[in-house]
Amino acid sequence: MDFYALHHQNQPLILANVWDACSAQVAHQAGYHALGTSSAAMAAMLGYEDGEGMSFEELLFIVARIRTVTNLPLSVDLEAGYGDTVDRIIDNIRQLAKLGVVGINIEDSHVVGNVRHLDDAIQFAGKLQEIALACPGMFLNARTDTFLLNSENALEETLYRGHLYASSGAHGYFVPCVTRPDDITAIVRDITLPLNVMCMPALADFTTLTALGVKRISMGNFIHDRLQARLKDLLCLVRSHHSFSDVFCDENNR
Repeated sequence: MDFYALHHQNQPLILANVWDACSAQVAHQAGYHALGTSSAAMAAMLGYEDGEGMSFEELLFIVARIRTVTNLPLSVDLEAGYGDTVDRIIDNIRQLAKLGVVGINIEDSHVVGNVRHLDDAIQFAGKLQEIALACPGMFLNARTDTFLLNSENALEETLYRGHLYASSGAHGYFVPCVTRPDDITAIVRDITLPLNVMCMPALADFTTLTALGVKRISMGNFIHDRLQARLKDLLCLVRSHHSFSDVFCDENNR
C-alpha cells in the first residue's frame, strides 16, 4: 500500500517518529507501516534547539542513513522548508525525493530568536501551491501551528487555514496540540484533508480517535524525550550505586 493510501484507510496510520538509523530499525522491527522523522528529536540528538537549528545538509545525512536500514515509507519533517526562497525549498524536497522520501511535513510558522511565530496564511498557501506543482508525487502534510501557539480563536483559524491549504495542493493536514474531541470533530467535518494529530498527554486513545475520523497519528519527539530521561536515570544510578546492576535489572526480571 502506498503512502497516500495509508491515509485513507478505515484505521488511522500510526506513524513511528524516528531520529536516526537505530530508531528507524527498531520501529521497522516493531511492525510499523511507515516512518516519519521528528525534527525536534533530530535537533536534540545533534545538540541543537528545534526550529531549523541544524543545517539541511545534516538533516539530509541523517535521512540518508535511515534509508539504508529500512524500506518503509518515510516522511521527513522539513519544518519551514530550510530555505529562504520557495525555489530553495523545492530543491531541498527534490534532494529528499532522490533518497526515496515519499512525504514531508511543512509548517506555517517560523522560529525567530527562539520564539515561534505564525506565518501569513495566504503567503503560506502560495508556497504550498508552488511546491505541489514542482514536486508531484510527494505527499505534502501541511502543518498549522494554531493550537500549538494557542492562537486566538484557534479552531476558527485552523478551519480557515485548512480550506486554504487543501485548495493549494496539500495532501494532509497536521494540527499538533489539538486534543479536544469537539475540535477534532469540527476539523474532520469541515476539512477534506486527512487529519494528523500528535501525541499529547490529553489526547484520546486510538480507538476514540478512529471514531472521530482521525487518519494519521504521530508521536512528535515524546518517545525520544522519554528515552533520554531513562538514559539520564540509568547514568545517575550507575554513578550513585557504583555498580552496573541497574543496567541489567530488567534482564534479571525476565
